[in-house]
Amino acid sequence: MMLLCTQFASAVKLTLQKTIEMANDSSLTAFRYRNMCQASYWQYVSFRAGRLPSLSLHLTPASYNRYMTQRYDSENNIDVFRQQQMFSAAGSLEVAQNFDLLGGSFYLETGLEYMRNFGANSFTQFSSVPVRLGYRQSLIGFNAFKWERKIEPLKFEKAKKELAYNMEAVSEQAVGYFFALALAQAEHRLAEENVASSDTLYAIAERRFRIASISKAELLTLELDRVNARNTLENARIALKRAMFSLATYLGMDKNSEIELELPARPDITVIPSETALSMAKANNPTLLGHRQTILEWERELSRAKTESRFNASVNASVGFNQVADRLSGAYRDPLRQDIVAVQLTVPLVDWGVRKGKVNMARNNLNVSEIAARQEELTVEEDILMTLSDYNARQKLIASAAEALDLAEMAYGQTMQRFIIGKADLNTITLSLQRRQEASKNYISALQNFWLSHYKIRRLTLYDFDRGLPIVDALEL
Repeated sequence: MMLLCTQFASAVKLTLQKTIEMANDSSLTAFRYRNMCQASYWQYVSFRAGRLPSLSLHLTPASYNRYMTQRYDSENNIDVFRQQQMFSAAGSLEVAQNFDLLGGSFYLETGLEYMRNFGANSFTQFSSVPVRLGYRQSLIGFNAFKWERKIEPLKFEKAKKELAYNMEAVSEQAVGYFFALALAQAEHRLAEENVASSDTLYAIAERRFRIASISKAELLTLELDRVNARNTLENARIALKRAMFSLATYLGMDKNSEIELELPARPDITVIPSETALSMAKANNPTLLGHRQTILEWERELSRAKTESRFNASVNASVGFNQVADRLSGAYRDPLRQDIVAVQLTVPLVDWGVRKGKVNMARNNLNVSEIAARQEELTVEEDILMTLSDYNARQKLIASAAEALDLAEMAYGQTMQRFIIGKADLNTITLSLQRRQEASKNYISALQNFWLSHYKIRRLTLYDFDRGLPIVDALEL
């Protein structure tokens, strides 16, 4: 509608949309939020990597032992201590794959060991495991893999939506800074006009006073208005500088930048169905997703506590080949079958209620989390409905404020002409000027409140109603 600024020779021109884009791209707040999301991204990458096969190399390059050990002397039928020296080295290569459904791991490995004994009975041996395939898992224990598959993707989804939520909050802050400067520039412009107008009125009043058309008191009142107008202009200049400094700092611009703002056009009337807004909030709001994550985490802890309150059994079974020989080539010749099966049991007998207490604590925490999630959902619903109500009212107020501004400007122009020709008194022109200034500030405030409501709805729902798309879909991580 108008440019609200003093005309600077090299001013940076900003629209509201450009201001929001710069805030999301260059502000320190946006940079911090992006880095927070990157940390969650790499955590999710680590989780995904854990679902893929892993390849590990285990090495013991050198091990030397010299010690006294107990041995049986068959000739004298007694036990004796004898010195023993041994050098050994070992290495193995293992491929492992987690099996999320059961919570165990398959593994395939190959290995080689070397041993050299020194002394009277020195000898060398190689022991090889050309290949061994096995599986290990807890039979009745807690399956951490299953819960990771539920929680980790939700955590990453929440992190992405938290980033979108925070970036919309950045947009809201940018709107606040933008209109704070717009209002300061409007007040500065009006103060300049007020100074010019008061000078004109005082000059006219002096001529009328000389012909005794007005009283001395009226002339002094106009002179007082002129002095007050200059004081108001100086205060407006200070406020303008402060608002411009704040916006430039927030956008990462040079703090001494001169900024020229262009107010956005009057927005089109938009109707947002409350059912759609509530549905989008339930699906996208990161606070609600955070409660879902907390509920899953406490369900996991309850499952863990219940599992650990019972006996536990684990198994490690493998089948492969093994051979021992004095030479390396012999260690891989005619390998023998190697079967290993190990079952372990852990049975709690007496724990004085420790395990039962953990189960009850996890169950109570789960109940608290579910109640908190419901309360938060109701709070978000209330906030959305109130914001939608404000949003609809703000659209009507903009039209009303724009109409009031047009009327106030026309009325002031007519009143000024009447005053110049002597058909309007001092009170009338002063009141008309005040109404014009108030209408201008009300229009800017109406725009500000509308755009704040607009971006608050976007933040609460993470949905772009103008384009009909979730905001997360257009987000660059």
